[in-house]
Amino acid sequence: MKTIIVNGTVVDTEPRPHVVPDAAVVVEDGVIVSVGPRPDDPAKGTEIIDARGGIVLPGFVDTHRHVWQSVLRGIAADATLGAYLDLVLGTLTPAFRAEDVYAANLWGAIEALDAGVTTVYDWSHIQLTPGHTDAAVEALRESGVRAVFGYAHRGTGDADRAEDEVRRVRSALLPSDDGLVTPALAAWGPVYGSVEAARADWALARDLGLRISLHATGAGPVERLHDAGLLGPDVLFVHCNGIPDESLKLVAGSGGTASVAPAVESQMGHGHPETGRLRSSGIATGLGVDTVTDVPGDMFSVMRTAFAAGRAGQAAPELTTSDVLGMATIEGAAAIGMDHRIGSLRPGKQADIVILDAGAPGLAPVHDPVAAVVTAAGTAAVDTVLVGGRIVKRGGRLVSVDVDRARDLAVRAARHVTTQARTTSAR
Repeated sequence: MKTIIVNGTVVDTEPRPHVVPDAAVVVEDGVIVSVGPRPDDPAKGTEIIDARGGIVLPGFVDTHRHVWQSVLRGIAADATLGAYLDLVLGTLTPAFRAEDVYAANLWGAIEALDAGVTTVYDWSHIQLTPGHTDAAVEALRESGVRAVFGYAHRGTGDADRAEDEVRRVRSALLPSDDGLVTPALAAWGPVYGSVEAARADWALARDLGLRISLHATGAGPVERLHDAGLLGPDVLFVHCNGIPDESLKLVAGSGGTASVAPAVESQMGHGHPETGRLRSSGIATGLGVDTVTDVPGDMFSVMRTAFAAGRAGQAAPELTTSDVLGMATIEGAAAIGMDHRIGSLRPGKQADIVILDAGAPGLAPVHDPVAAVVTAAGTAAVDTVLVGGRIVKRGGRLVSVDVDRARDLAVRAARHVTTQARTTSAR
């Protein structure tokens, strides 16, 4: 199957975001084969997508999101981090049934695709039973999104570790690293768990060929991993607010990467988003939504927050719109170890592509396409989305899933979870 995208303003992101003049994007069997002159005589059966008046760019890469929290949208908008942990993880999480996780992951993945997020790292700490895990993975697959499923043990205590379940996920659910949904390990330690548990988790992940992600802020976590000999290029550090300069040097020296969730970090009080310090230290840094319990679930909002926060209080701001778009695409792909497959329009990569309607209100007229994507575009401008060459959104409408059914399931799950949590709390 061949698809050719023509007449659009093509923005590639490798090595840096830039406009490719007079370019058509040719896709064959889900892979980008060329970005350049339009073929004179396309083969019979080739689908031509006319992107006239549009901006064509790689799909966004969300490097950190708790997808299962989609049914808790806005429930903790005024919460600090501590209040969020008490409410969401302490009170609401135990009320989730497996079917609620399925509904939440399906709805959260649909939300991502609708906004042009073609890849999402799902940091999934809702593994109450194997059935919950199966439901989460099933929903991601059904949605059509490209996802990294980060398995987190059901709790932070050492006794909550379930190595057999991690092995089952790797061998039975997600045995391949080439599929649309691939596995990783979302680790609690050594921040919310012990160093001993971290040692065991790192050994398990590396034995199974899984990359590792952990939340880490302030002084201590990086040093503990360093002292334990656990740092490496397979470790993704999330947030990193207030992390000391020496810690940054250790992460950079190990080849580790980072994910910043600037909207959540600003709103919940984590601290100033550290995109500037991370990137100036040579650490590949992506962007993430984190949780829609208190912020929007689109990359446009995240990019704008990152751009504003990265320039706030600087007499001569260095962060540019090009930097921010890079973090949302190719640098984010590098942060999760997938820049060889996604994140740009380089031939040979998966055809994860977004077409924005550049004539949309609030976006037109476009003078600088890169700046327009970062500062002016929104979900309403997302006209067409392809994942692995498959069209999942066309003409502003999702076409690969039953949105009405997914919405109904999400609403039912939200009602059950909140009602059950209130009932339990009242006892």
